[in-house]
Amino acid sequence: MKSIEQLELAAHRKQIDMDVMRLVEKYRSIFDWDVAEIDQRLADTLILTEIRNALDEREKCLVA
Repeated sequence: MKSIEQLELAAHRKQIDMDVMRLVEKYRSIFDWDVAEIDQRLADTLILTEIRNALDEREKCLVA
């Protein structure tokens, strides 16, 4: 049986995914403004890596 927390998360999963996509798109736009000849694949990799790093840091603060 799923916990109440798992059920609540499942109800919000689509919104979380949309929020993350908007965050990625925000930083893609900033890269496009700041870098004339952008390597989009590299920029996407860098952006996603930083988002993962930020999530790891938040996890350390919240779970510790």
